[in-house]
Amino acid sequence: MRLFAPAAAPALDLVDIHGRPIAIHRAGRLTLLSFFRDAACPFCNFRIYELTSEHAALAARGLDIVAVFSASQADVLRFAGHRPRPFPLAADPTSRAHEIYGIERSLWRKLKAIVTRVPTLLKGMRLVGLAGLNTGNLMPADFVIDEHGRIVEAYYGRDAGDRIPLERVQQLLPASRLRKVA
Repeated sequence: MRLFAPAAAPALDLVDIHGRPIAIHRAGRLTLLSFFRDAACPFCNFRIYELTSEHAALAARGLDIVAVFSASQADVLRFAGHRPRPFPLAADPTSRAHEIYGIERSLWRKLKAIVTRVPTLLKGMRLVGLAGLNTGNLMPADFVIDEHGRIVEAYYGRDAGDRIPLERVQQLLPASRLRKVA
């Protein structure tokens, strides 16, 4: 079942791929909690690349990022975690966290992304190789959570490559932080 703002974000006991506990919300900061498909997903790996590239600017504006993959720790380390990331990556091999947040499955929407997002698919395939062809049917989803653990924005992907636009996330950042950076 989908979650909506301003509901309380369901609690998750997550650890990163190195065994460290992950805090979903911290005082004075927003968290982008991103649910990813398989660790070999080309769309997911391209998004991880984007988040890595934008992390410094987003963090300076008060945003933490947590990425949760429906994959084993070994697969997350092999694909998304093969390079150091400035934010935590978590493995959810049973998809339990995905279920708690109402992440959906759809073969049709997966195929739609493959057909309509060819440039992103190809960029992602350069990152993961042919392993990216063998992914499941989970859809992506993103949640912006405030420091009190409330969902500010819930974004369920319309297809396997659809994510909350980073411009939308920036709009949700506190105005006081925006003035300091500008």
